[in-house]
Amino acid sequence: MEKIIFKTPEEIEIMRQGGKILAMVLKELALAAKPGVSTAELNDLAESLIAQNGALPAFRGYAPSPGDTPFPTTLCTSINREVVHAPALPARPLREGDVLCLDLGLKYPADASGLFVDAALTVGVGKITPEAKRLIETTREALEVGLNQVKPGNFISDIAKAVQARVESEGFSVVRDLVGHGVGKRVHEPPRVPNFWDGDESPVELKEGMTICIEPMVCAGRAAVRTRRDDGWTVETVDCGLAAHFEHTVAVTADGHEIITKL
Repeated sequence: MEKIIFKTPEEIEIMRQGGKILAMVLKELALAAKPGVSTAELNDLAESLIAQNGALPAFRGYAPSPGDTPFPTTLCTSINREVVHAPALPARPLREGDVLCLDLGLKYPADASGLFVDAALTVGVGKITPEAKRLIETTREALEVGLNQVKPGNFISDIAKAVQARVESEGFSVVRDLVGHGVGKRVHEPPRVPNFWDGDESPVELKEGMTICIEPMVCAGRAAVRTRRDDGWTVETVDCGLAAHFEHTVAVTADGHEIITKL
């Protein structure tokens, strides 16, 4: 496993400033997500707000490995059966009853000293079904119980077990093909932060100075997902069931944790 990158108090302060910007942008995007608004309009709004606040988009142009197709947009706009990583372009109009995940990362400040933060939330567009509302609420609560496990001396597995238990108690399923991650110097850093526990992961102890992203990805039906071939990015449920996704960047502190991207 790659070495975990611990952050200094000064670096966490920079991430804290970036997290405030990111939280503000996500809040504005959630308010703007109305029937008839397009994903392109939301992407434009995200780009404008990020630039106005002296930051840079983290996802646009991002490629996990050399030779991979770079991600085309600033914002991920995953709708209904789409779990994560759906580009905001080509534009799609939002419709009454849609379940929309807004996933966004940024680098602050916009220079060589900048550090990355990452967060996501899921909202209903207009009036949604009771089942969709329950899925969104359960996923949000799963993030909360995962965050409650973040303190020195606990393990990544404590987060994973708490998230999985909350999700499965409602009859929903946790995506296993995708996990949370470290963040800061890069968009994605060690360690892996799964939302499930099967005993295969080596124990990773939480220590002061670690900065991680906890991000439950929850399906109303089966957990099986696939990546669409037409864009090479969008991850969707195989059974066409609804999905929801919440995420925060969190720092491990001496006596617990701090949510860097708190709304």
